Amino acid sequence: MKTSETELMLKGYGLTTAEFFYHMPDYVHVLNTFIWQEYDLAPDHPKLFEFIEFWQREIEGPLHSVKFTHRKMIAPGEWRNMVGEFRVN
Repeated sequence: MKTSETELMLKGYGLTTAEFFYHMPDYVHVLNTFIWQEYDLAPDHPKLFEFIEFWQREIEGPLHSVKFTHRKMIAPGEWRNMVGEFRVN
């Protein structure tokens, strides 16, 4: 059974977004981009590096560079206890 996104976030995973710049196989002087997103663990980023290894092994377009960012979706400061509610009529 696949783990849900909420369970991953509660285990410390965050959303990693990577932008891959790669050379076109037939036109080596042309760069193209590919966007990749996955829930991953910082700072090691095992899923990102696994995908980079897959790219180098299986995809014909050689990588030029990779730019990525990581954001934890659930952080300690985002939760707060609401004690009351005021209504203005």
